[in-house]
Amino acid sequence: MAWKVAIPKKVEKQIGKLPQKAQKALTLLIVEIENAGPVRGDWPNYSKLSRYSHHCHLKKGQPSYVAIWREVEGEIQLVEVTYAGTHEKAPY
Repeated sequence: MAWKVAIPKKVEKQIGKLPQKAQKALTLLIVEIENAGPVRGDWPNYSKLSRYSHHCHLKKGQPSYVAIWREVEGEIQLVEVTYAGTHEKAPY
């Protein structure tokens, strides 16, 4: 079963501020989440932050860029991207 990925307007603005390389990586990450689910152990520095929250790096270096997403419980398999931006400002 495919997963649906929701991107709130606040996160859309954050994505617009990312470098092109990080935006492309995030697009690929979203496609992979839609097809294979929210657990993405094959991504750099992926980890579960809690039972339903996940994160991984989109671009290494200075600054590093990360994405944070969470699973939303219910009958519909839904993932919401909650943050896309620098590692230093990530709301862990």
